[in-house]
Amino acid sequence: MQRRIRRRYAAERRFRLMGLLAVLLSAGFLAFLLVSMLTAGIGGFQRVQVALPIDFPAAQLEVAPAQLATAGADLALSGAGLEGVTGLAAVKAFGEDQPVIAESAWLTVRDAIKADPTLLTRRAALYVPAAPGIEEAYKATGEPAAEQMVQRLKAAGAIRSGFNWGFLTGADSTDPTAVGIWGALKGSLLTMAITLLIAFPVGVLSALYLEEYAPKNRWTDLIEVSINNLAAVPSIIFGLLGLALFLGTFNLPRSAPIVGGLTLALMIMPVIVIAGRNAIKAVPPSIRDAALGVGASPVQVVFHHVLPLALPGILTGTIIGMARALGETAPLLMIGMRAFIVQAPDGLSAPATVLPVQIFLWSDQVSRGFIEKTSAAILVLLAFLLAMNAFAIYLRNRFETRW
Repeated sequence: MQRRIRRRYAAERRFRLMGLLAVLLSAGFLAFLLVSMLTAGIGGFQRVQVALPIDFPAAQLEVAPAQLATAGADLALSGAGLEGVTGLAAVKAFGEDQPVIAESAWLTVRDAIKADPTLLTRRAALYVPAAPGIEEAYKATGEPAAEQMVQRLKAAGAIRSGFNWGFLTGADSTDPTAVGIWGALKGSLLTMAITLLIAFPVGVLSALYLEEYAPKNRWTDLIEVSINNLAAVPSIIFGLLGLALFLGTFNLPRSAPIVGGLTLALMIMPVIVIAGRNAIKAVPPSIRDAALGVGASPVQVVFHHVLPLALPGILTGTIIGMARALGETAPLLMIGMRAFIVQAPDGLSAPATVLPVQIFLWSDQVSRGFIEKTSAAILVLLAFLLAMNAFAIYLRNRFETRW
């Protein structure tokens, strides 16, 4: 008997040890993922700038100061050849052997002139975005010529780095030094808003009907099986459905948040229905009996007692479904949300893209400058997911009732 007890205790210790090792292994993989993403993506939030001296009087830009105060200031400066003036100033200051400033550097000069029109009357050194090769050599290692140029700029005090606010406020671009995530982030917010506004009420009402009102027969059994099967359907199938239904039949605008939201709502609706039914089923029958006993109608029982008590589970399932929808790429590619969008969408029917698709597009770029921007966009997506899950935990704790 003592041997059997010792063997039983030894088996229990081994089981606890294996559980601890499993937890440590999972935590190790998670830590490796986070550290690798942070290491690769932290540079995407940094911007390297170079001081570019420009002699504006010698450039003879034919722009009247009155034009800079109007809505056509951008067009006036562009038509006056500001891009060429910026390029010539870079060649004069740094030579032609190594590109030092980014292709979008003239946009920074344009914004500086709009903010201070007196620049046109004097010589000034403006900090503009560095070229991708110079940026890589400044942050880590790059080509020998670029590293030599960086050392020369450091010795002259003509190079600096700082937080890249443009990455959080800009949209897509062909220049890796000028890309931003706000266009894709706003597209994701609009798409998720449409998804939530459609999937949540329809899914919750469907779960209430199936659990509280629907008769138990073969038809409801067939509906239940169909819902369970829809929850396991690959997401690309819903993309084909959205392509045929919303674009082919209803002729909705292509690559628009409203189409993406409708498609993702169809995808996560079965998840919300299943989570809602399980949460409603977990409410004790005594709650219903007590409410009916004091004279409440069946509708009052459901909406005043059952639904509030089941709400934490419903919200948890909804946020899980929304997190799954936020990370989906295949259905959105099918409905055309992979367009090159240079401006943030201004409405539900405007062309837009979303974070997963933007990450996919940047990862397919040849330029090395997009590598860290891709990792930085992944960090933004992870932060978005963490915020959604934190909100779900708050709602669950806020409305949860312990029996």
